[in-house]
Amino acid sequence: MNPSPPPAPFLADLAWPGHARIAARGQALDAILADPVNLAVWQRSDAPVIDVGGLDTVEDIAVVVPAGAGAAISDALAAAGYDDALAVLLAHDIGELAGRFAALLRIERVAIRLEVVETDACRRFHADYVAVRLICTYAGPGTQWLANDDAAALAPGAEPPAATIRSIATGDVALFKGRDRSDTPIVHRSPPIVGTGARRLVLVIDPARPDQPAAATGSASTDAKPAR
Repeated sequence: MNPSPPPAPFLADLAWPGHARIAARGQALDAILADPVNLAVWQRSDAPVIDVGGLDTVEDIAVVVPAGAGAAISDALAAAGYDDALAVLLAHDIGELAGRFAALLRIERVAIRLEVVETDACRRFHADYVAVRLICTYAGPGTQWLANDDAAALAPGAEPPAATIRSIATGDVALFKGRDRSDTPIVHRSPPIVGTGARRLVLVIDPARPDQPAAATGSASTDAKPAR
Protein backbone atom coordinates (compact mmCIF):
# COMPACT_ATOMS: atom_id res chain seq x y z
CA MET A 1 0.00 0.00 0.00
CA ASN A 2 1.33 3.40 -0.94
CA PRO A 3 1.85 5.75 1.99
CA SER A 4 -0.65 8.58 2.33
CA PRO A 5 0.62 11.97 1.15
CA PRO A 6 1.38 14.51 3.87
CA PRO A 7 -1.54 16.79 4.71
CA ALA A 8 -1.59 20.15 2.97
CA PRO A 9 -0.52 23.02 5.22
CA PHE A 10 -3.19 25.38 6.47
CA LEU A 11 -3.16 28.99 5.40
CA ALA A 12 -1.31 30.25 8.44
CA ASP A 13 1.56 27.83 7.77
CA LEU A 14 2.72 29.59 4.61
CA ALA A 15 3.42 33.19 3.73
CA TRP A 16 0.50 34.60 1.77
CA PRO A 17 1.08 35.54 -1.86
CA GLY A 18 0.09 39.03 -2.91
CA HIS A 19 -2.92 37.84 -4.90
CA ALA A 20 -4.63 36.30 -1.84
CA ARG A 21 -6.19 37.99 1.18
CA ILE A 22 -7.27 36.63 4.56
CA ALA A 23 -8.76 38.22 7.67
CA ALA A 24 -10.88 37.25 10.67
CA ARG A 25 -13.83 39.42 9.65
CA GLY A 26 -16.43 39.27 6.92
CA GLN A 27 -15.09 42.37 5.18
CA ALA A 28 -12.12 40.24 4.10
CA LEU A 29 -14.29 39.00 1.25
CA ASP A 30 -14.55 42.50 -0.23
CA ALA A 31 -10.94 42.17 -1.40
CA ILE A 32 -12.02 39.85 -4.22
CA LEU A 33 -13.18 42.92 -6.16
CA ALA A 34 -9.60 44.20 -6.45
CA ASP A 35 -7.93 43.36 -9.77
CA PRO A 36 -4.80 41.63 -8.36
CA VAL A 37 -6.76 39.49 -5.90
CA ASN A 38 -8.11 36.09 -6.98
CA LEU A 39 -8.71 34.56 -3.53
CA ALA A 40 -10.29 36.15 -0.46
CA VAL A 41 -10.79 34.20 2.77
CA TRP A 42 -12.81 35.00 5.87
CA GLN A 43 -11.36 33.12 8.84
CA ARG A 44 -14.27 32.27 11.11
CA SER A 45 -14.09 31.34 14.77
CA ASP A 46 -17.87 30.92 15.01
CA ALA A 47 -18.58 28.72 11.99
CA PRO A 48 -21.29 26.07 12.47
CA VAL A 49 -19.97 22.80 13.90
CA ILE A 50 -21.34 19.86 11.91
CA ASP A 51 -21.35 16.19 12.94
CA VAL A 52 -20.67 14.24 9.75
CA GLY A 53 -22.23 11.18 11.34
CA GLY A 54 -25.62 12.83 10.94
CA LEU A 55 -25.28 13.14 7.16
CA ASP A 56 -25.88 9.51 6.23
CA THR A 57 -29.38 9.97 4.87
CA VAL A 58 -29.46 13.57 3.63
CA GLU A 59 -29.70 14.42 -0.06
CA ASP A 60 -27.66 16.96 -1.95
CA ILE A 61 -29.27 20.34 -2.55
CA ALA A 62 -29.15 22.47 -5.68
CA VAL A 63 -31.45 25.51 -5.76
CA VAL A 64 -31.59 28.90 -7.41
CA VAL A 65 -33.15 31.52 -5.17
CA PRO A 66 -33.43 35.29 -4.85
CA ALA A 67 -30.84 36.77 -2.53
CA GLY A 68 -32.26 36.85 0.98
CA ALA A 69 -34.78 34.06 0.38
CA GLY A 70 -34.15 32.36 3.70
CA ALA A 71 -37.44 30.46 3.63
CA ALA A 72 -36.52 28.75 0.36
CA ILE A 73 -33.22 27.60 1.85
CA SER A 74 -34.99 26.27 4.95
CA ASP A 75 -37.50 24.40 2.79
CA ALA A 76 -34.72 22.85 0.70
CA LEU A 77 -32.87 21.65 3.80
CA ALA A 78 -36.02 20.12 5.26
CA ALA A 79 -36.84 18.39 1.98
CA ALA A 80 -33.29 17.02 1.80
CA GLY A 81 -33.72 15.28 5.14
CA TYR A 82 -31.70 17.48 7.49
CA ASP A 83 -32.93 17.27 11.07
CA ASP A 84 -34.63 20.35 12.45
CA ALA A 85 -31.77 21.66 14.59
CA LEU A 86 -29.17 21.30 11.85
CA ALA A 87 -31.52 22.72 9.24
CA VAL A 88 -32.05 25.85 11.34
CA LEU A 89 -28.31 26.24 11.90
CA LEU A 90 -27.41 25.79 8.24
CA ALA A 91 -30.30 27.87 6.90
CA HIS A 92 -29.20 30.84 8.98
CA ASP A 93 -25.56 30.58 7.93
CA ILE A 94 -26.24 29.87 4.26
CA GLY A 95 -28.75 32.71 4.13
CA GLU A 96 -26.23 35.13 5.62
CA LEU A 97 -23.49 34.04 3.21
CA ALA A 98 -25.79 34.15 0.19
CA GLY A 99 -26.91 37.66 1.12
CA ARG A 100 -23.34 38.86 1.60
CA PHE A 101 -22.27 37.26 -1.69
CA ALA A 102 -25.16 38.83 -3.61
CA ALA A 103 -24.59 42.28 -2.12
CA LEU A 104 -20.88 42.16 -2.89
CA LEU A 105 -21.41 41.19 -6.54
CA ARG A 106 -24.61 43.26 -6.91
CA ILE A 107 -26.70 40.36 -8.13
CA GLU A 108 -30.31 39.43 -7.41
CA ARG A 109 -30.26 35.62 -7.60
CA VAL A 110 -27.82 32.99 -6.42
CA ALA A 111 -27.29 29.32 -7.23
CA ILE A 112 -26.73 27.35 -4.02
CA ARG A 113 -25.44 23.81 -3.73
CA LEU A 114 -24.88 21.85 -0.52
CA GLU A 115 -23.32 18.43 -1.01
CA VAL A 116 -22.00 15.54 1.02
CA VAL A 117 -18.73 14.51 -0.67
CA GLU A 118 -17.15 11.11 -0.11
CA THR A 119 -15.18 10.75 -3.36
CA ASP A 120 -12.23 12.41 -5.05
CA ALA A 121 -14.49 14.79 -6.96
CA CYS A 122 -12.62 17.43 -8.98
CA ARG A 123 -9.23 16.29 -7.69
CA ARG A 124 -7.22 17.87 -10.52
CA PHE A 125 -6.03 21.43 -10.03
CA HIS A 126 -7.88 23.82 -12.33
CA ALA A 127 -9.60 27.19 -12.55
CA ASP A 128 -13.37 27.48 -12.88
CA TYR A 129 -15.30 29.11 -15.71
CA VAL A 130 -17.16 31.51 -13.43
CA ALA A 131 -16.71 35.10 -12.33
CA VAL A 132 -16.60 34.56 -8.56
CA ARG A 133 -17.54 31.46 -6.56
CA LEU A 134 -18.06 31.08 -2.80
CA ILE A 135 -17.00 27.80 -1.19
CA CYS A 136 -17.32 26.89 2.48
CA THR A 137 -16.51 23.40 3.76
CA TYR A 138 -18.66 22.86 6.84
CA ALA A 139 -17.14 19.47 7.67
CA GLY A 140 -14.07 17.58 6.52
CA PRO A 141 -10.95 18.91 4.79
CA GLY A 142 -11.27 22.18 2.89
CA THR A 143 -10.55 23.12 -0.72
CA GLN A 144 -6.89 23.12 -1.77
CA TRP A 145 -5.29 25.88 -3.84
CA LEU A 146 -2.01 26.99 -5.37
CA ALA A 147 -0.24 30.34 -5.42
CA ASN A 148 -0.13 31.85 -8.91
CA ASP A 149 3.59 31.16 -9.38
CA ASP A 150 3.20 27.53 -8.32
CA ALA A 151 0.20 27.08 -10.61
CA ALA A 152 2.10 28.57 -13.56
CA ALA A 153 4.96 26.12 -13.01
CA LEU A 154 2.64 23.09 -12.98
CA ALA A 155 2.51 20.92 -16.09
CA PRO A 156 -1.02 20.01 -17.27
CA GLY A 157 -2.34 17.05 -15.31
CA ALA A 158 0.71 16.91 -13.04
CA GLU A 159 0.61 16.70 -9.24
CA PRO A 160 2.34 19.70 -7.64
CA PRO A 161 4.93 19.34 -4.89
CA ALA A 162 3.13 18.75 -1.60
CA ALA A 163 4.83 21.76 -0.02
CA THR A 164 3.10 24.10 -2.50
CA ILE A 165 -0.45 22.88 -1.81
CA ARG A 166 -2.41 25.16 0.52
CA SER A 167 -5.75 24.44 2.18
CA ILE A 168 -8.75 26.50 3.19
CA ALA A 169 -9.60 25.69 6.82
CA THR A 170 -12.88 23.97 7.66
CA GLY A 171 -15.58 26.56 8.34
CA ASP A 172 -13.75 29.42 6.64
CA VAL A 173 -15.48 31.20 3.76
CA ALA A 174 -13.51 31.63 0.54
CA LEU A 175 -14.23 33.56 -2.64
CA PHE A 176 -12.51 32.14 -5.71
CA LYS A 177 -12.12 34.36 -8.77
CA GLY A 178 -12.61 32.41 -12.00
CA ARG A 179 -11.76 32.66 -15.67
CA ASP A 180 -14.77 34.85 -16.47
CA ARG A 181 -13.37 37.69 -14.36
CA SER A 182 -9.59 37.32 -14.41
CA ASP A 183 -6.72 36.37 -16.69
CA THR A 184 -5.08 34.82 -13.62
CA PRO A 185 -7.90 32.89 -11.93
CA ILE A 186 -7.21 31.00 -8.73
CA VAL A 187 -6.17 27.38 -9.32
CA HIS A 188 -7.69 24.93 -6.86
CA ARG A 189 -9.16 21.45 -6.36
CA SER A 190 -11.16 19.25 -4.03
CA PRO A 191 -8.85 17.50 -1.55
CA PRO A 192 -8.38 13.79 -2.34
CA ILE A 193 -10.15 11.81 0.41
CA VAL A 194 -10.75 8.31 -0.96
CA GLY A 195 -9.32 5.75 1.43
CA THR A 196 -9.05 8.20 4.31
CA GLY A 197 -12.53 7.70 5.75
CA ALA A 198 -13.16 11.44 5.50
CA ARG A 199 -16.53 12.90 4.60
CA ARG A 200 -17.10 16.50 3.59
CA LEU A 201 -20.12 18.81 3.70
CA VAL A 202 -19.52 21.55 1.15
CA LEU A 203 -21.45 24.72 0.33
CA VAL A 204 -21.00 26.34 -3.09
CA ILE A 205 -22.67 29.62 -4.10
CA ASP A 206 -22.50 31.05 -7.63
CA PRO A 207 -24.20 33.96 -9.36
CA ALA A 208 -27.30 32.53 -11.04
CA ARG A 209 -27.46 32.86 -14.80
CA PRO A 210 -30.43 34.84 -16.14
CA ASP A 211 -31.86 31.69 -17.75
CA GLN A 212 -30.99 29.30 -14.91
CA PRO A 213 -34.08 27.61 -13.45
CA ALA A 214 -34.41 26.40 -9.90
CA ALA A 215 -33.03 22.87 -9.52
CA ALA A 216 -34.67 20.19 -7.43
CA THR A 217 -33.46 19.15 -4.01
CA GLY A 218 -31.48 15.97 -4.35
CA SER A 219 -30.02 17.06 -7.69
CA ALA A 220 -26.53 18.50 -7.97
CA SER A 221 -26.58 18.71 -11.74
CA THR A 222 -26.03 22.45 -12.12
CA ASP A 223 -23.82 23.54 -14.99
CA ALA A 224 -20.08 24.02 -14.51
CA LYS A 225 -20.02 21.81 -11.45
CA PRO A 226 -17.18 23.20 -9.34
CA ALA A 227 -14.18 21.90 -7.54
CA ARG A 228 -14.94 21.83 -3.86
